[in-house]
Amino acid sequence: MSPDSPGGWWILNEPEVHLGRQVLVPDRAGWRRERAPGLLERDDPFFDLAPDWVCEVLSPSTVALDRGRKLAIYHQEGVGHAWLVDPRAHTLEVYGRGEKGWRLVSHHGGEETVRAEPFDAEPLELGLLWAPKATPAPGP
Repeated sequence: MSPDSPGGWWILNEPEVHLGRQVLVPDRAGWRRERAPGLLERDDPFFDLAPDWVCEVLSPSTVALDRGRKLAIYHQEGVGHAWLVDPRAHTLEVYGRGEKGWRLVSHHGGEETVRAEPFDAEPLELGLLWAPKATPAPGP
């Protein structure tokens, strides 16, 4: 798809996003190209336009922040979709923006192949997100 065609996304790893007075760094964030056509042409080291989609990868040290403060700010600032990926539990939680808060759209796990909004046009093999299971070492 050409950059000038309608549709498509800008997907960035760990972008610094300034939302009002809050500075957040989601693990992944995406902007619809038609809403942010010149997003990557800017010289600023940060983005001040709320993403359309965020993805947080949960870890024991960040789970409270990701599920709490960050999700609340993303909703307040108009983010439309949020994913929470838990690599330890092998789960994907897909949230959509509701009027008063996030609504759980779907919950997936294991090795499923899913279609998760806002990227539901393409299948996602969850098994590709998880670290391979350790193979026991052969005995003596």
